[in-house]
Amino acid sequence: MKNLEYFLKGKQETLFKRILKIFGDKALANDGNYILVPGEIPVMLVAHLDTVHEDPVEIICQSVDKNILMSPQGIGGDDRCGVYSLCKIYETVEKKPYLLFTCNEEKGCLGAQEFCRVHESGQLPAEIDDLKFLIEIDRRDADHAVFYNCDNPEFTDWILSFGFQFKTGTSTDIVHIAPELGVAAVNLSSGYYNAHNLHEYINCKELEHTIERVIEILDDAAQKNFPRYEFL
Repeated sequence: MKNLEYFLKGKQETLFKRILKIFGDKALANDGNYILVPGEIPVMLVAHLDTVHEDPVEIICQSVDKNILMSPQGIGGDDRCGVYSLCKIYETVEKKPYLLFTCNEEKGCLGAQEFCRVHESGQLPAEIDDLKFLIEIDRRDADHAVFYNCDNPEFTDWILSFGFQFKTGTSTDIVHIAPELGVAAVNLSSGYYNAHNLHEYINCKELEHTIERVIEILDDAAQKNFPRYEFL
């Protein structure tokens, strides 16, 4: 498994190629828009490849205990933390979820919107319509769970039972994807702070704690007769 620094460095186009190399023939690429990795259980994890920073990360500064990461170029935890999380979760779990890596979220969720257009035209694998819920890992801070316009109380209560706290937000990829697919979705914290400026930093322990809990969520979702949570 590649370490976090591998995902922090490089522009979006570079990371796009790296993700394709990691997943090989399994990956379904829509160049410049998204990469879809098919799974074995009907749950999809989402993260975006771009950051707001103009220059790619070259220098990574660490705290003495190596828990806090920063960069003079802007560390890009939003959303390289999510990209790293998806890859680590996929490698860790026995039953694999679907993965969706999008491009240009910071420019208006353009990759996600193209994914929705392709789905609407019937060009995605039929199994996408059987997904039971979505998790995006793209939220700042620790322990946040943001549901946006999805108001499914049962899904909300279930996600919060893993130690997350209900928060509100404005927009991210699942705002478009969830209603298109008709399934509930949540955006979870990934341990980055001070988003969208050069003082952004990553708390690695908090990031790993989210990863651990998403693995627990997937273990539940892999059980027989697990319900489908609809987008309401």
